Amino acid sequence: MKHNFSYFFKEGVRNMFSHGFMSFAAVGVTVACLLIMGTFSLVAFDLNENLKDLQRENAVLAFVDENLTDAEARGLQPKLEGLPGVADCTFVSRDEARDNYVEKYDENDLYEDLEAEIFRHRYVIHMTDLTVMDDLRADLEQVEGIVKVRADEAISNGFITMRNIAGVISVALIAVLLIVSIFIMSNTIKLTTFDRRDEIAIMKMVGATDSFIQWPFVYEGLLLGITGAVVAFGLQWLLYTGMVKGVMSSDTLQLLSMVPFADIWLPVALVFLAVGILVGVGGSLTAIRKFLRV
Repeated sequence: MKHNFSYFFKEGVRNMFSHGFMSFAAVGVTVACLLIMGTFSLVAFDLNENLKDLQRENAVLAFVDENLTDAEARGLQPKLEGLPGVADCTFVSRDEARDNYVEKYDENDLYEDLEAEIFRHRYVIHMTDLTVMDDLRADLEQVEGIVKVRADEAISNGFITMRNIAGVISVALIAVLLIVSIFIMSNTIKLTTFDRRDEIAIMKMVGATDSFIQWPFVYEGLLLGITGAVVAFGLQWLLYTGMVKGVMSSDTLQLLSMVPFADIWLPVALVFLAVGILVGVGGSLTAIRKFLRV
């Protein structure tokens, strides 16, 4: 078995270098597809992370009945925290609400003497997911002691729509690029096997098994796929790092945040390697199958 492995591996390497231009083309196509797929996937990932940040900032406000005492108002918190879809619940007193309002809107000290009594105690409630906003609003309105609920459903629905569109486009693009990569790799290796069709036919006639004939081409595709994955990963690192620097230095894009590549390099590397192997081996098996029918 060890002897066969060495033979198959050497034959795969020989095949790869004996068709230098075709091998270069196969690696180049794999790199291009992985870069396009990786870049779009990372952008979609960053968009989803930004949506999560916006989701955490998009809170529901539940206003407490002004006739309740401070203790009674604070006593509602356990009941609110127990509602389905509540991630966290923070009590904001009248004084805190007044201070927040003045800090946010009073640029010329016009509201310096604003009385806290004109504000209501309230709860700032963050959700586990934006999709629960409508149900959570209905549940909050049923809680005794809560007289008003403010929830921005339009913003919530906008976030959900953006997240769904990004997810669908990402999956569709990845699937299309994966199929295209396997197809191109298959046709590239098919051209190399065409030159050896007579040799394959003779090997079949003298009793060589299909697996014995297939393995060198499988190793060739494996090496091409891994080479493409390694090159694509290096280029993706440089490209993504450049994108991050560009976003950070842009005045119009500073609202966006991008995850540093150092935090996600391992899953990206594993995905690139897996796709490279799948494309290489899948393309090889698809290509050689035709020439085994002798």
